[in-house]
Amino acid sequence: MRYGCLLIGCLALALAGTGGVATDEARKPAAEAQKAGESGKIPKDWAYHAPKRPDLPAVKNKDWDRNEIDLFIFARLEQEGLKPSQEADRVTLIRRLSLDLIGLPPTPEEVDAFVADKSGDAYEKLVERMLTSPHYGERWGRHWLDAARYADSDGFEKDKSRQVWFYRDWVINALNKDLPFNQFVIEQIAGDLLEKPTQDQIVATGFLRNSMINEEGGIDAEQFRMEAMFDRMDAIGKGVLGLTIQCCQCHNHKFDPFKQVEYYRMFAFLNNAHEANIAVYTPEEEMKRAEVFRGIHEIESALRERDPKWREKMHAWEDAAKKDQPKWTVLRPEVDELSTGGQKYLALGDGSFLALGYAPTKHTVKMGVKTDVKDITAFRLEVLCDPNLPLNGPGRSIYGAGALTEFKVDAAPADDPEKKVHIKFVRATADVNPLDTPLASIFDDKSGKKRITGAVSYAIDDKEETAWGFDVGAGRRNQPRKAVFTPEKPIGFEKGTILTFHLKQNHGGWNSDDNQNNNLGRMRLSVTTQAGAEADPLPDNVRTILDIPHDKRTPGQEAAVFSYWRTTVSDWKDANDKIEALWKQHPEGASQLVLKERDKGRETHVLKRGDFLKPGASASPGVPAVLHPLPEDAPLNRLTFAKWLVDPASPTTARAAVNRIWQHYFGTGLVITSEDLGMQSEPPSHPELLDWLAVEFMERGWSLKKLHRLIVTSATYRQASIVTPELRTKDPYNRLLARGPRFRVDAELVKDIALSASGLLNPKIGGRSVFPPLPGFMVEPPVSYGPKIWPEDKDAERYRRGLYTFRYRSIPYPVLQNFDAPNGDFACVRRARSNTPLQALTTLNEPIFVECARGLALKTLHDGGKTDGERIVFAFRRCVSRRPTNAETDVLLSLLEKEQNRFAEPDAKPWEVAARDPAKPPKLPEGATPAQAAAWTVVARVMLNLDETITKE
Repeated sequence: MRYGCLLIGCLALALAGTGGVATDEARKPAAEAQKAGESGKIPKDWAYHAPKRPDLPAVKNKDWDRNEIDLFIFARLEQEGLKPSQEADRVTLIRRLSLDLIGLPPTPEEVDAFVADKSGDAYEKLVERMLTSPHYGERWGRHWLDAARYADSDGFEKDKSRQVWFYRDWVINALNKDLPFNQFVIEQIAGDLLEKPTQDQIVATGFLRNSMINEEGGIDAEQFRMEAMFDRMDAIGKGVLGLTIQCCQCHNHKFDPFKQVEYYRMFAFLNNAHEANIAVYTPEEEMKRAEVFRGIHEIESALRERDPKWREKMHAWEDAAKKDQPKWTVLRPEVDELSTGGQKYLALGDGSFLALGYAPTKHTVKMGVKTDVKDITAFRLEVLCDPNLPLNGPGRSIYGAGALTEFKVDAAPADDPEKKVHIKFVRATADVNPLDTPLASIFDDKSGKKRITGAVSYAIDDKEETAWGFDVGAGRRNQPRKAVFTPEKPIGFEKGTILTFHLKQNHGGWNSDDNQNNNLGRMRLSVTTQAGAEADPLPDNVRTILDIPHDKRTPGQEAAVFSYWRTTVSDWKDANDKIEALWKQHPEGASQLVLKERDKGRETHVLKRGDFLKPGASASPGVPAVLHPLPEDAPLNRLTFAKWLVDPASPTTARAAVNRIWQHYFGTGLVITSEDLGMQSEPPSHPELLDWLAVEFMERGWSLKKLHRLIVTSATYRQASIVTPELRTKDPYNRLLARGPRFRVDAELVKDIALSASGLLNPKIGGRSVFPPLPGFMVEPPVSYGPKIWPEDKDAERYRRGLYTFRYRSIPYPVLQNFDAPNGDFACVRRARSNTPLQALTTLNEPIFVECARGLALKTLHDGGKTDGERIVFAFRRCVSRRPTNAETDVLLSLLEKEQNRFAEPDAKPWEVAARDPAKPPKLPEGATPAQAAAWTVVARVMLNLDETITKE
């Protein structure tokens, strides 16, 4: 788009008039805040004393207030010799309220209905309608997601994509349901530890899992687990407590009464969890799962009814199955670090290895061990599940599966290691042998070869294109598997044998900087000397249940044994085939990073200067002495810590919450530093109001919607935002609140306003993150460390709200970054608000904004009226809600006429401006011309680029 950019920019500024936004926060001096807070009357440690409900102040003028908030504000204004501003007009009020509560501008029809409503509770009805809108959760969820470090990628060098949008949707839904804030916090810190936690409550713990993940080659996984832990503490400090507890990571706090050991005592509550990744399902998928399981249950029930002696037959089968397994000796080899391709193999106590860190798409890990076992007749490879693997494993692929290209073993006498012999395998068995399956596209290595996974025999066929796969489909793929390999002859030397294992894993894709690995996740090697050993066909859980006496089993355990046993009954083949068909209908679901408590406790130490390599004294779970104590006799776990955070006795939690909400309405919190209420913070401008709100919030059941209702129905909120010379002199930054708020909206809303005004907005709530247009060079080196996937949405998904835009941490989406959206690298509870020329260039030229201008132009031509004057009013109101002045109308009509004449020229190409695809122009209303469509597109660009369009008045 190169037509009239300079002209449009000048017109936008001219039309903005006094609408240029002075960014208060960007230039606010500390001295002003100090004055507003009356620092001499407020003790430095005010935040460490629990809030108490203050008496309502007396005011001389009793006609202004609408609720208690106004008494505190007006009392301060009287003290300063100021008067509040008059109430804003109705058009301004509905626009302000709509942008604040749902993040979308009101339609002209909604404005007209509110202006025409003469009932005494018209405003209150408007508030209720917006609080019950599903868009409320989107608007206010975005603020919390800043504190939660939400992003769709891992960060650091690789910055791989991750699926965590279930957490984002949980936040939206929790706010829409008005989940009490104390429960909102508890579920995010310890939802998995609640009694019979739901999927939603487990998903909520994604709050702590939103930390960045480093999978660079050669990293120490424990170092970056510690970095994630520090990040979680920071998020809790800023997002919940409103305190800078992160300063104690390396030493005692320099200003606040926190000791380093107290930091690590809180740290200990969080330090006993797996970095888990689980499968999650939408409500529709949950219904499908229930349908599948119901169908299986009905078939199995019919089998039991058909054969009354089924239990007797099953027990007889069990007796035989208990005795059919050889004794295995677990090996504990050492990993050749040069063979891992950069992947770390962490040795665990049971002899298994857990793959961590960098995940190469192709490598052959080499493991060596000396054993005194002679006459080895078979080797067993177990691939085991682990909470720290994708979807619980047992593989590292995005599906939690993996593939073994080749299994090779060399043997040498311990007394002569150079006499290495390559072992020839003549047979391989496994508990699962899937049919031949071509690799999924994510594993394409660009070789052009047909690569497949299938039966375990592929692991000993010396072919690069084949591999043993253990992915048997959704619902059943994430369980332990085992394979047994039989050598041509028994292996072993008199003085001991050195075994060298080569586990080739070459069935990943071409790009190791993406999620294309297809590796084993956790594995264990064993040997046996018994002849004829085969892989145990029984699932591990069934094998374990067989050791439980029949009369001691639960109904669930008996059902698990039956579900396997029926597959061995040949007469039931038809029923088994039907069940297999049902399993194929099981939905894939998505993944979500969550916390899962470890069975075995992890010891926490004070880290000297925060260095994970320098653990000091042990630190047991506890809390800082300056804050409220833990309840007596409570278990020292994460759930207790979560409840402690939102205990009504907490001096800062409720204050921090109400202060941040106040900040989002008025541009600045009652305490400027909303991330820090501690000793270094500016004192609150209205300390009694802050405490009154905190107590009111808790006593109203921690209801966020009740708090919002209280604020937006106050006279303070409803004031006009006009700045008089007196106010500019006495209170230039509106800390005393003698006028209404006025500032540029947040980054996501800038886009949302344009989409809404144009009629292109897709109002869908929730779902996967979307990919609007992005310059291709941004996802390629050198801008991106490695190539990234950005499958641009071509349909209505590209017009979703800014909240749903896919967010890479290392390459932030430019539209959002230009308007100060954080990257998600760390917790943010107070965004910067800048005012730069780049922002105007964004709203003028970025593809979605250009498409919005086209959309608004077409909507205006279709629905805006019969005359150009009517159409100007229609389009202008869709952007800024109010009607244009006569002068504004004249300027816009003049521009429209000029552009129509220009695009009517023979050599003009109007569809290049007015259509996304000039070869497929949109349908125009009868009588409209392409030149008019192009001219209206230019005019729409002007309107969408007004300061007023993206400003909350």
